[in-house]
Amino acid sequence: MLFGVLLLLPFAAHAELIGKVVGVSDGDTITVLRDKEQVKIRLSGIDAPEKAQAFGNVAKQRMSDMVFGKEVRVDDRKKDKYGRTIGRVWVASAECQASDCPKTLDAGMALLTMGLAWHYKKYEMEQPEEERGQYSFAETEARGKRVGLWSDAEPVPPWRWRKHVKAE
Repeated sequence: MLFGVLLLLPFAAHAELIGKVVGVSDGDTITVLRDKEQVKIRLSGIDAPEKAQAFGNVAKQRMSDMVFGKEVRVDDRKKDKYGRTIGRVWVASAECQASDCPKTLDAGMALLTMGLAWHYKKYEMEQPEEERGQYSFAETEARGKRVGLWSDAEPVPPWRWRKHVKAE
């Protein structure tokens, strides 16, 4: 019995949140309505350009196209210093038109694949190894194909852009 309890401990910190997306702040932040409560979600593993940055509005629009008005599943990993839930966001593929479609599309991975986000290396050790590898590979592929923000000669990562804006 004790062994069974110990096996569950690594998973106890992670919860699943299911709700409808009622807001998209930018490419990596959404609002989910769950049980009449709005929950701010920051997608784990990625950092999308800020709205005032090149490709910021495109990233927001693509995220909105993927998730707005749809039911999502969030693998809740932790809270950030702003009280937002940090998690991996899953949504049904746009091709599936039935009401009970499985949520198999990782929204963060999709944004990386489109070249509209960076794999957030600062927090990569918080990702499971397999996911970390997939996200890193997706960014590398997008860079190699020069899609999205990678079509710019020198794209500025959002963390560097935010630091520069604060310094002004």
